[in-house]
Parts: sequence; C-alpha cells; structure tokens
Amino acid sequence: MSRLQDNGKKRRLDFYRSMVTIRRFEDQVNQLYLAGKMPGLAHLCSGQEAVAVGVCANLGDRDYITSTHRGHGHALAKGARVDLMFAELLGKAAGYCAGKGGSMHIADQERGNLGANAIVGGSAGIAAGAALSAKMRRSGQVVVSFFGEGAMNQGLVHETMNMASLWQLPLVYVCENNLYNEYTPFREVTAGSLLQRAEAMAIPVHEGDGQDLAHVYESSAEAIERARQGGGPTFVMYNTYRYSGHHVGDINRDYYRSREEEQEWRERRDPIAIEAERLVAEGVADRAELDAIAAEAERTVAEGARFAIEAPYPAPSEVDRNVYA
Repeated sequence: MSRLQDNGKKRRLDFYRSMVTIRRFEDQVNQLYLAGKMPGLAHLCSGQEAVAVGVCANLGDRDYITSTHRGHGHALAKGARVDLMFAELLGKAAGYCAGKGGSMHIADQERGNLGANAIVGGSAGIAAGAALSAKMRRSGQVVVSFFGEGAMNQGLVHETMNMASLWQLPLVYVCENNLYNEYTPFREVTAGSLLQRAEAMAIPVHEGDGQDLAHVYESSAEAIERARQGGGPTFVMYNTYRYSGHHVGDINRDYYRSREEEQEWRERRDPIAIEAERLVAEGVADRAELDAIAAEAERTVAEGARFAIEAPYPAPSEVDRNVYA
C-alpha cells in the first residue's frame, strides 16, 4: 500500500476537494478579470493543482511556505479561505492583506503562508530566513519554498540554497517546472540541468510527475520528513503545465506554444482527472460522490466571489497603515 493509500477516505476526498476548489477558484478569477471587476492581472495555476495540494498535505499549520506570482493554489492548499482570497484580489478591506496586496502578494500568517511574491525567485530569501529561525528555535517546523523553473536563473535562489546546504536548514525547495518562462520555452533560456545545479551544492534532488497527486504527496513527504528530522534541504522538481497563459490577459499565445500542445495536456495529463480515475479504481469513491464534491466546490467559489464583490473597500485613511515607508 502506498503512502497516499494509507490515508482514510475522508482525507483522500479532502485532497481531491482541494484540487477541484483551486481549479474552480482560478476559473472564477478569470471571469472576474473578463468582467472588469478585478484590478490588475492574475497568474492562474490551473493544471498545477497536484503540486500545491500534494506538498501542502504533508505540512501542518505551524510549518511555513513561501509562494510565487502564481500562488493562489499554494495559499488555498495551505488552508486559506476562498472568500478572503477573493476579497484580496478585488482590493477589499476583508482580504488577507486588507486589500493592499492583491493577487501576487497574498499572505496568510495564521496558516504559515509567508506570502506570494511578484519578484521571480524573490521568496527564496524569506524561506531561508524562516528555516534558519526554525532551526535556531528547535521548533521542528519545516519551510517549503515554491518557485518556477525561471527562478533557477536568479542569483538569490542559488545564494540561499548555498546557505541552506551549509547550515543544514529544514527547507524543501519545490520547483514547479511548467515548461515556460513567461512566453519563452525554458530550454531556450536555461542551460544544463536544473537538478545538477542543486547537486553542486550537496543538496539531494528528486524529479517527478507534477500531474500525479500520489507521486507528489509521497515524494514530498520524504523530503519534508528529512528536513524535520534535521537532514537539511532537498530540491524537488515537479514537471507540470499551466493550462492558461502567463497571466489572464495572455490570450493569443500561439506564437510561443500550440493549441494542440495545450489540448494534449488537458486531455491526457489533467491532475484532477488522473486522481478521479484513481479514486474510482481503488473503490474510494464513485462518480456520483466526485460530482457532488465538484458541485460543492462550485458553490463555495461562487459564494466567495459574491462576498468579495459586495464587501467594502478600505477607508482612505488606511492607505498608510501596515505598510513600510
């Protein structure tokens, strides 16, 4: 029996519910953008749900994560509320950052989410600092730093990986390789092997299928447990795919990837469909139960969006509160 199968029915269905909720959330974010109700842009993670859910399922509220500009899934998988997420996206006072952060800066301190970051690779330093704090306090906490493959060309990532290896910090680097640096295939701008870059710093590495929840859950559990037991950092790269464009406004993207490629990933490598097939095949749930979960997620997301639309904006007097000069 696999580590994933060791979980009971309720927990396995909770994993599935989390993936479906993230997908529905991102669909709604796109609709809010198209309707002109959301200021600015958002970067959707549809197609990458298994990485966020599989990793965060191994973490507790006291453990930390740092996130990316494509971070809605990480926040939701770590336990963030849909309604407060939408409120932040719409710049409302009820949002996680009082409406001042928006899509690329959502944080949820109560559940250990130290924040998304609009700077590519920018959260690596925050993650290393949190991991150093956890080690010095002997708290048993683990930090997971999520980033995309493009961040592997940023100096900050390598500098902090060097520190994490030297100091044996309880830090797991999770690289979500969705194959594209904004509008460019990553192989056109990234030389050599990403795994070898981490290996050069004496950090154990693992490469896996980011579309398979079971694989992500089991492999990340090993890395997280290793960190928790004092074994130091691990670099994990999950190969995945973003179904939509770089951001919600990236609609005509035929110049850098084909519609056929996108359709292939949607039809053959969808993480939600893969997990649904597994749940049915293993007798954990039938199609009716899974359909009910999807309907529930749809309602939760619709109610969350409605809450955010109706919520008040911050008062003008709040503009200089809880911000740095």
